[in-house]
Amino acid sequence: MMKPQVSITSVTPAMKMADLMDVSFSILGVFSRFGMSYGFGEATVKEVCDGMGIDPETFLIICKVYAFESYRPSREQMEEACLEDIVRYLKLSHSYYMETMVPALAGALEDMMAPCDENHKKVIWKFFTDYKEELSRHFEYEEKTVFPYVEAMIDSREREPYTIGEYEKNHSNVEEKLDDLKKLVLMYQPVVSRPQDCYKVLFYLYNLESDLERHTFIEDGILVPVVSRMEDEVQAPRGEGGELSAREKEILVSVARGMLNKEIADQYNISIYTVISHRKNITRKTGIKTVAGLTVYALLNNLIDMNSIE
Repeated sequence: MMKPQVSITSVTPAMKMADLMDVSFSILGVFSRFGMSYGFGEATVKEVCDGMGIDPETFLIICKVYAFESYRPSREQMEEACLEDIVRYLKLSHSYYMETMVPALAGALEDMMAPCDENHKKVIWKFFTDYKEELSRHFEYEEKTVFPYVEAMIDSREREPYTIGEYEKNHSNVEEKLDDLKKLVLMYQPVVSRPQDCYKVLFYLYNLESDLERHTFIEDGILVPVVSRMEDEVQAPRGEGGELSAREKEILVSVARGMLNKEIADQYNISIYTVISHRKNITRKTGIKTVAGLTVYALLNNLIDMNSIE
């Protein structure tokens, strides 16, 4: 008897974590990459995520991307998502691909090509090796350039000259060669190879391709738009004046006390993106960019006293 399909709206932080796996088998990879241990018992998604320091709404956005092909998070959901957890997940995915999925595919390819002639082995292996190196370069660029830039934005630290548009422009399509390799196996693999060995190769290829498509969507469909809007706020005109709101004053005081964006978000139960948005508004209204300058502004306007920052 087939299980009834679960709707997107029923996937909430209040549902049991053990029930979430029944939504789609593909979510298993998300669990694995976040290092979640099994045996959840009756614990909800929120309870498990809170215990691991993961934002439950962000975790569910990622799960829904894998479980529902048509799912597209709303602008509000993206803006409330924890960028730190998004970047963390993408980094963990890189390790999963290069340390687990690609080696498994390599082993399956070796088994499939074992009975083939040396020329066939050499040609296919070179094609696969070139792909693996391309994938590695792609991930290295993200980890050395893109992610540090995003993390600096999250913490409002000084950044190297860069924009997320450069990443979008240079974002290579790492799935194309996988599709070519599938066709080579399906259409041109010599019949001397055992069918079960070909099946293993195709199984890993289809799984890796599907996973990479979702990985790319998280980058292009969530990370890039959110960071792009953050960049727009950073470039907004400075010093336009206007009264700071009550919440902006609270954020300003927290900044002056040396608190990080994550700490401020936790204190006021808001997202890091919201903290960053408030900080940009504070800078726009005051015309002051640095933490030291904002601290002096808070002192001069009696929002804080010297004793509280010593």
